Order: sequence, then C-alpha cells, then structure tokens
Amino acid sequence: MTTASSSITSQVAAHVAEPDLARPTRKVPGGAGRRSAWYRRLTPYLFLLVPIGLLLLLTYTPVLNMFWYSVTDWDGLDKTKTFVGLDNYVEVFTDPDNLRVFYVSLFYVVGSFVQMALALYFATILSFKVRFKNLWKGILFFPYLINGVAIGLIFLNFLKPGGGLDTVLMNTGLQSLIHQWTGDPDVANYSLAAVSVWRYTGLTFVMFLGAIQSINSEIYEAAALDGANRWHEFWSIILPSIRPIVGLAFILGISGSLSVFEIPFVMTNGANGTETFVIRTVWMAFQRNMVGLASAMAVVLLLFVLLVTWLQRKLVPEEEVDLT
Repeated sequence: MTTASSSITSQVAAHVAEPDLARPTRKVPGGAGRRSAWYRRLTPYLFLLVPIGLLLLLTYTPVLNMFWYSVTDWDGLDKTKTFVGLDNYVEVFTDPDNLRVFYVSLFYVVGSFVQMALALYFATILSFKVRFKNLWKGILFFPYLINGVAIGLIFLNFLKPGGGLDTVLMNTGLQSLIHQWTGDPDVANYSLAAVSVWRYTGLTFVMFLGAIQSINSEIYEAAALDGANRWHEFWSIILPSIRPIVGLAFILGISGSLSVFEIPFVMTNGANGTETFVIRTVWMAFQRNMVGLASAMAVVLLLFVLLVTWLQRKLVPEEEVDLT
C-alpha cells in the first residue's frame, strides 16, 4: 500500500511540474498599458479644454485687444488704428472732466463701508436667536434680487419732487428736509450712493451670515462659561473667524464702487454732477467715438482694482484662524 501510494503521488507531482503545452500563455502588450495610463492622465485636461478655450476667447482676448486699443486713436469704425503711445493715459489724468469722475466714486466708496458695517451688524444679530429670523433674512436679501434697472426706476419715482419721500416728509412735519434729491448736485450723489447701499447690503449680509454660522457652536458655549458677553463674542470670536470674508467683501465693495453704472445711468444719466467712471467711459466710446481713450480709461480702472486688491492682501494678510 505504501509503495503504491508513493508511486501515484510521484506521478501527480511530475504531471503538475510539466508545462501545459496545450494551454497558450497570455501576453499583455506593454504598449496598451502605457496608452491607457496616458489616456487617464489626459482625461482631466480634455474636460478643461472647452471652458479654458471659452475663457481665452471671451475674456483674455478682449482684454488684450483693449490694451492695444488704449494706445491708439481708434474711433471704433475705421479699419486703421494709429499708434499714439501713452497720450490717452495722459489725457485720462489731466482732463478735469475725467478727474471729476474719480471724485464721484468717493461717494460710493464711503457707501461701500457703510454697506459692510450694516451687513456685518445684521449678520451678527441674526446669527443668534431672534424672533422671525427667516423673515428678516428675506427682507434684507430681497433688494439684491431686483434688477438694477428696476431699482433705478423705483427710486427715480420715489425721490422725484412730490414723490414718495417728499410725501412722507410732508406728512411727518419735516418739510424743511425736502430737497431736489436727484436734481441738486450737492445732494444727488448722496442719494444715489444710498440707493446702491440699499441694493447691495443683502449680498454682503448673506456672505457674512454664512461665515458666522460656520463657526463651531461649542466655542460660544466655552466663551459663555468664561463670562463673555455678545460684544466679547463678536470681537474675539466672530470677527477673527470671518476675516477672509471681510477682506473679500472689501475688495468687492471697492471694485463695485469704481464700476457703478446702472443706478446713476437710469436715474440721472450722469447729469447734475453724478457721472461715474463707467458712464463717462461708455460716453467716450459710443457718443464721442473715442474708443482708444475709453479703452485707456478701462485699463486704468482695471489696474486700480488690481492695486487695491494687492494693497488689501499686503495690509490685511489672510491668516489661518484656529479657535479650537
């Protein structure tokens, strides 16, 4: 029995050790593997090809053309463009009419700071327990949903002589406060800046509110145990936590103040000393056919916004806040 078992075992082992000549060996070509790996690496770039192409075509190409137009005297129609160097830029900063629009922009810059202060105040209040919280959120954000042209028409009728604001002042015995709200050059810019604040406060409010609500509630509980009041919570917890959002709101506010167009264009069309930088740029391009000068003004606006952004990053650098 032992001899027979050993013989069978040795035969099975020999059979297993022999190569199976009838079974073909499978060979994986190295080229196919390399091609599949190359396709995997290329796939993300294929998805990015279309949006990057549209971005180059619709954004960067017009910007490069604008830089070229700014050093020419092109009128927007002639096929020839004469190179004039920096003459257009010199005129932007030497023409008194062009310099006046920078002064008008200061009203909107101040208004942007008022807008940020109001938005931060309401966002802080409504981040805690308040009755009808969702109602107040909707009321504050609703003006931003309205079209800018519609807002201009609404306030044009509200601020006109004998309009809604004058009626309210007369009924409350405040006739002495009635002015030509959009007709008096001394008052018109204040009125238009106030309308812009009313419209855009909701957007900044939502940004601040989202940032505040992302703060861990356990931090407030720990601060309450230490005896912190609402002011301490705002100054030591809320404000440091939302500093990046405050910086973003600052950049958006400054850039928006320099590029105001809809509200003053609809309400006054730039009359009575309310002409903004963008209104004058459009007027130069399409009324006086000075596309070269208008392009130079647009380049100045772009560079100024970039400068403000750079200064903000340098003066108020982003810091990683760890309150845990």
